[in-house]
Amino acid sequence: MHRPLRASAALFALFISSSSLSACSSSSSSDGAPSDTGALIDGGAGDVATDGATDAAKDSGPPVDEAALIAARPFKEQVPKAYDKAKPTPMILLLHGFGEDGAIQMAYFQFDTLVDTRNVIVAFPDGTIGPDKGRFWNATDACCGAGKSPPDDVAYLTAVVHDVQKRYNVDPKRIYVVGHSNGGFMANRLACDRADLFASAVSLAGAQWLDVSKCAPSRPIAVAQVHGDIDDTILYGGGSVIELDGSKIPYPSATQTVADWAKLDGCTGTLTDSGTKLDLDTNVPGIETTVARYTGCPTGLSAELWTIKGGGHIPLVDTQWGTSVMDFLTAHPMP
Repeated sequence: MHRPLRASAALFALFISSSSLSACSSSSSSDGAPSDTGALIDGGAGDVATDGATDAAKDSGPPVDEAALIAARPFKEQVPKAYDKAKPTPMILLLHGFGEDGAIQMAYFQFDTLVDTRNVIVAFPDGTIGPDKGRFWNATDACCGAGKSPPDDVAYLTAVVHDVQKRYNVDPKRIYVVGHSNGGFMANRLACDRADLFASAVSLAGAQWLDVSKCAPSRPIAVAQVHGDIDDTILYGGGSVIELDGSKIPYPSATQTVADWAKLDGCTGTLTDSGTKLDLDTNVPGIETTVARYTGCPTGLSAELWTIKGGGHIPLVDTQWGTSVMDFLTAHPMP
């Protein structure tokens, strides 16, 4: 299997009656625009100017021209109809899978509905187009930087959040990141690199760095890893992404990803079945998803593994998915 593999348009149509959703491909080591709810706005062109707080003072490294990054890669956000500039509003940064774009991910996750039901701003930027013509995020060594000079997507996505903060009254304690596949890898990366900016993170079918020493969050951060146990693209048990040059870059299992976050968060217990069950994949009969979490985590933190039993790489989600994700995120704001 080759690294970048897109799901067919027919498959994605089966799931959301839209175009295709994609991801990175791997080998085993086990060894559509949003609906008219809310306001859809181009990033950098909002009509609201507030004093939304930013964390620019916390940034490290050489100065970044964030305005230039946004000008080169515009994005869109959707704002709830009930948005009140006098009230701090939560925000989600939504990251698409390999080969697709933010609008497709927004439609697939049905977050256009979430915008109004949970009064949350959702920004959904696009990754860079790589040499194989697929959009990607430069997340980890395994997924899915392309070319000799991949973009600094940590800097770009930080700029996206800052841009939204400049134009809306975003609650700095409730900025979240959610991603699928390559976007899930990127959500993990942002939790590692920008824990000062994001309150908590959810990754569907993504993974951490295999070498967890590359992940040094500035503070503990709550993370939920969601993964189908028969995912044959990003394997539940871990695997290797096959790069364009034929090299294999390994990534950790879903269980190891959560174990790494538990250690980073200072959890002292074990991964334990919480007894909570969720119905996230309507393509799988019954209530198929189990929720396990580490015990002994400090107050306000959680490292969780949501296993979609019988679920693949592209679960058929409905609005229950967004509700469950938002419940996790809002339960874990910034301290």
